Amino acid sequence: MIMNRKIWLYFLVLAMPGVAQNKTRGYADTIGFAHTAAQMDSVIHRINTSQNKELTGARNKAGIKKSTVFKTVIAPHDDYTYTGYLYPLALENIKAKTIILFGVAHKAKSFKVENQLVFDSYTYWSGPYGKIQVSPLRDELIAGLDKSLYQVNDTLQKMEHSVEAEIPFLQYYNRNIEIISILVPHTNFEQMSELSSAFAKALAGTMKKHNLKWGKDIAFVISADAVHYGDEEWGGSNFAFYGADSTGYKRAVAHEHVIIDSCLAGKLDISKMKLFTHYTVKDENYKEYKWTWCGRYSVPAGLLASYYLCKELKQKPLQGTQLGYSTSISNNPVHVNDLGGMGVTAKAYIRHWVGYAAIGFK
Repeated sequence: MIMNRKIWLYFLVLAMPGVAQNKTRGYADTIGFAHTAAQMDSVIHRINTSQNKELTGARNKAGIKKSTVFKTVIAPHDDYTYTGYLYPLALENIKAKTIILFGVAHKAKSFKVENQLVFDSYTYWSGPYGKIQVSPLRDELIAGLDKSLYQVNDTLQKMEHSVEAEIPFLQYYNRNIEIISILVPHTNFEQMSELSSAFAKALAGTMKKHNLKWGKDIAFVISADAVHYGDEEWGGSNFAFYGADSTGYKRAVAHEHVIIDSCLAGKLDISKMKLFTHYTVKDENYKEYKWTWCGRYSVPAGLLASYYLCKELKQKPLQGTQLGYSTSISNNPVHVNDLGGMGVTAKAYIRHWVGYAAIGFK
């Protein structure tokens, strides 16, 4: 069979080095997160209705106004039904067009990926309101990094839900967003500091070249659930550090606030990121949990990048404010079961629950 000449030329061009292919990253989770406009509109409406008191109270307590602009935020990535109002609390005051997302690499161990930043090569990501452009700045940033500091891994990226969770809310607030997804696998603190410093330097150069402002044009969103707690349905692991009852729950939440208050609130500096790593990662083995934040790498990586970017841009250090904290069993769930297949991806009860922190930096 002789291939049509036009088709042959098409495949030849795609195979040529340096010729980009338009690829769209699909969905990894269509149960916990919204993936259609109708679903997302309903989720927002229901959060504003059923959790309006919690959302309004948290905004007032944190002093968030419509005019507030965050340069960096930490936001959760669990099922919308559980996390509810913490998503808009963290993400509504992201005003930039280009959003750099620091996500968790949950499957990194399976791929033997560590001590590198993980990018993708997609042209678009799927969103509830249409395709989302991957920022062309991504390739400029990659070009500014030493090849030992990163890898491009579409397989790992397309399996990861942590970045995906933020996108529907970000797109709801701004239909014209562009994104850059970066996953952070197991990384020791020294290497993480080197990665973040090199990334900040490359980003600062790109921002100066294009006259981009942090907060106005560029923002960071760090995806990270807080503690994973309990002694049931964690793949045989026991994460009930203080016991799997109401007393243990209270002590665990108190421990969460110690971490947030000492590491994530106030002036951002390296010592706080070291302390956060000390709280969450075993000193003798950086690949093992001490306290089960799945964002034990994405949080310090994103905040170290924020710290070093302040230095590169000659700006004052960022100030962190706790916007809110909740758990999968502390609030009434947002009803989603009637929204075209949405639901929950895990149970939530006293012996199996997840914590969520929303932190804003400006």
